[in-house]
Amino acid sequence: MSKKGKGTATGKIILMGEHAVVHGEPSIAIPFPEAAVEAVVCPLDGPAELDCYYHQGAMSDAPITVANLITTIETTLKRLDQPLKNFKLTIQSTVPPERGMGSSAAVAVAIVRALHDYFDRALTTEDLLELVGVSEKIAHGNPSGLDAIMTSSRTPIYYIKGQPFIPFPLKIRAYLIVADTGVMGETKEAVGDVMQLLKQEPEKTQDALHRLGNLAKQAKTAIEADQPENLGQQMNEAQQLLKELTVSSERLDTFVAAALASGALGAKLTGGGRGGCMIALATEKETAEQIEQALIEAGAANTWIYKMGDEEIG
Repeated sequence: MSKKGKGTATGKIILMGEHAVVHGEPSIAIPFPEAAVEAVVCPLDGPAELDCYYHQGAMSDAPITVANLITTIETTLKRLDQPLKNFKLTIQSTVPPERGMGSSAAVAVAIVRALHDYFDRALTTEDLLELVGVSEKIAHGNPSGLDAIMTSSRTPIYYIKGQPFIPFPLKIRAYLIVADTGVMGETKEAVGDVMQLLKQEPEKTQDALHRLGNLAKQAKTAIEADQPENLGQQMNEAQQLLKELTVSSERLDTFVAAALASGALGAKLTGGGRGGCMIALATEKETAEQIEQALIEAGAANTWIYKMGDEEIG
């Protein structure tokens, strides 16, 4: 057994297709390595301990808020035929919770990897996703599995509900600026409100969802063909449709306007909406930094800049 085990994971961003994906339309998600999780397992005599944002101390005393993590740890140890004792698990994360960036899945991925590393055991992708799924079922009820895949890999995914995930290369050379509104997203409420709109205005709402799906298809083409201007336009169109579906918010709209006024090619909410994060696109680093500064001045709780693409840019 090694004296220390380490495991890492990244955040994730829904680039296109929010809400439409719930209704059978395509969506695109990308890994977001600028926000990450690291889990470290060290030897410790006695009962197992956990050191994370929500709890410091014996795992047996951990609150219900980390039930998904404790269950993941217990399930992983059972798979490894190891007891829940004689180690301390420390988790450090820069992926903000409840923002649609895959925080719970990322933490679970890091934990599973760290425990396997500590006990010097091989870990297949299939086993990793299965163990992370245990955590995600507790955290989200009926997860699609998208977060587990996105936080454990470096490949974008094109996804249609009920169909296999389709990985594709992130060839677009551009900068993605992400801003946290500081407000927890209201995914469940937003999804429910879109359902209500479908009942009240079925034709108009279905058309908007279908258009969002088409924009996701076009975005995949733009990414593969390295066409940032096209992707920016598609992001802007998507944001207008999401506003029509009532899933944006005044704060998100303010951030989008600030980004566009600072030179963004496109800007939109990401995830469930009503809070959470927004994203903006630029082709030059200087422009990306200007956009970031404008978002900070608009009140962003946190910001990140991610250089996308396989080649050097800027």
